[in-house]
Order: sequence, then structure tokens, then C-alpha cells
Amino acid sequence: MERAETVEQFRLRLLEVIEESGLTRSAFAQRVSLDRSTLTQLLSPENQRLPRAETVVAIARQAHVSCDWLLGVSQEARRGAELVQAALEIEAGAGSPLDARLQRWHAEAAGYKIRYVPTTLPDLLKTEEVIRYEFGEQGLSMRERQLEQAEARLAYSRRPETEIEVCCAFQTLEAFARGEMIWRDLPEADRRYQLEKMVELIEELYPTFRLFLFDGRQRYSAPMNVFGPKRATLYVGDMFFVFNATEQIRVLTQHFDQLIRAAVVQPTEVSAFLQRELEALGEKGQQARQKN
Repeated sequence: MERAETVEQFRLRLLEVIEESGLTRSAFAQRVSLDRSTLTQLLSPENQRLPRAETVVAIARQAHVSCDWLLGVSQEARRGAELVQAALEIEAGAGSPLDARLQRWHAEAAGYKIRYVPTTLPDLLKTEEVIRYEFGEQGLSMRERQLEQAEARLAYSRRPETEIEVCCAFQTLEAFARGEMIWRDLPEADRRYQLEKMVELIEELYPTFRLFLFDGRQRYSAPMNVFGPKRATLYVGDMFFVFNATEQIRVLTQHFDQLIRAAVVQPTEVSAFLQRELEALGEKGQQARQKN
């Protein structure tokens, strides 16, 4: 983090803790043994200097927050051992990337850019038929919950303040269109409808929703989410690894940036890519009918 950014982050969080304390600025300065003029300087947008270490410690102690949080190093306000533990949380019992916890994290990141790498197809673009197929072995209640959450994600993406970026390998879409991998038993009609629906939604939601396709032979990414500066998550099948520290979020954000830079199909080209897959699917179906 650049020094100027650290100074600004400290100023904003100092304002926050003063407001939450319910004290006047003079009273707060007195509580932390700080001159009123020094506090005024620290709160000035023109200030370019960080306070002394003992001042940061005194403010953190008074506000019951961590020094790292005050300086913008962490997104968690907890202190000491609590902060170390909070830097990485493991959320077990994750049924799928459409888990309800993602809805809460989306809401908490309102106004920030949300970026993710899906496990299969982008969740909010999935049709009911595909969701029922993919979660068919997990029971009726699981399928119904995924449907509800997928609809909520789509509704969220239509909000004007939303900005979502998604990266996935173009080979995943090719495999889906051809009925390969996990979709080999999904009927052709359902695959065709899914591709048509994706084209429709991609064109409707652009530019607040942007899908980038990279070459899976050149790049790899585990399923992940970056919720602005709030948190980042890795999905490992039955649990989330949740990262709250600023530096961890920054590293995963840089990883996502690299996927975007490596994209061989840009958001404005994805519809045409899917249309070609639809045409190939139609030709394959016609050839099969002619053989019969």
C-alpha cells in the first residue's frame, strides 16, 4: 500500500471510530492524550503524515480495534490473536458456489466491483434445467435452494450500481455445448436453451456484467470470489477459505487481473463465441438425424 493511501485510510477510519465513540473531537483527543490541534491535523484531507506509533496504539486501545485495521492493513477491526485468526477463516459446510453466504457477502460489498471464477458456468446465467441437472444427486431441497439463490444473484446483477466481472476457460463452454465432462447426460435441447439464455443475458447485462474467457491450457484458476476490498474467497468443494486481510485480498485481486489480461475472448465477443457453439451444435444434431 502506498504511503498516501495509508494516510488516507487512517484518516477515514479515525473519523469512523470517533463517530462511533459518541464523543466530540475534543473529548476523544483528551481520552487518547492527544492535542486537539494534532487530532485536527490528522483528520485534515491535506495531511500527508502518519501519527507516531504510540498515537496509533492509543487510538486503537480506546476504540477497541486493531492497529492494522486503523492503518488499512486489514479489513477486520479485531485485535491481537483475534486478528491473526480472522485473517483466514474456513467456512465449512458449503454446499455449492451458490451458497447463501455468498448472498450475504455480495450485499456487504454493495457499491464495489465483484469478481469471480465459477466452478462450471457463471452461476447467475444458469437455467433452471442446468441447475436441476447439476444438483440432481443432492436432493430436492438442495436444488430448490440453488434455484432461489440463482434468481437472487440475477436480480442483484440487474441493479444499476452493480459491477460484476467473471473469468472462465473457454474450453468449459465448449465442453458444455458438446455435452462433455459432467454434462454428458444433459439433453441437447437443455444445452441449446442454456446457450441461448446465456447470449440473451450477456447482451442484456453488459456492461455492468462482463464475462472474460481465457485459454485453460495457458491459465488455471480455482473457483474464487473477490468482493471489492471487503474479502476474497476460494471454494474447495465443501468449504470456503475466506480471506479478510488487505494483502491477501490484493494478491487474489492481482490473480484475477492476470486472468483478464490473458483473456482470448473479450466480453463484447462472448455472444458471437456462443453463437458459433450453437451453430456447431445444430450441425452435429443434423448430422446425427441424417445418419438415423
